[in-house]
Amino acid sequence: MSQTENKGIKKTRVGVVISTSMDNTIVVEYTARVPHPQFKKIIKRSKKFYAHDADSSAAVGDKVRIEETRPLSKTKRWRLVEVLTH
Repeated sequence: MSQTENKGIKKTRVGVVISTSMDNTIVVEYTARVPHPQFKKIIKRSKKFYAHDADSSAAVGDKVRIEETRPLSKTKRWRLVEVLTH
């Protein structure tokens, strides 16, 4: 396999920034609407992701798009792609 071949599509998520207090890192809350395994009612499942924000362009409350990447630290495996709304 050569270096130029595509290694697959990276996962992307859209969520809301809930913290920017760390240096070059934001915490993004992602909410998914999934059916309950037994009752099939739609429920909300939320998860927090730590994402790399090199130029500190995101603020608390912004809707952002993040993309998976190689591990950048112990907990950081995502990076900021774009800020969708302020």
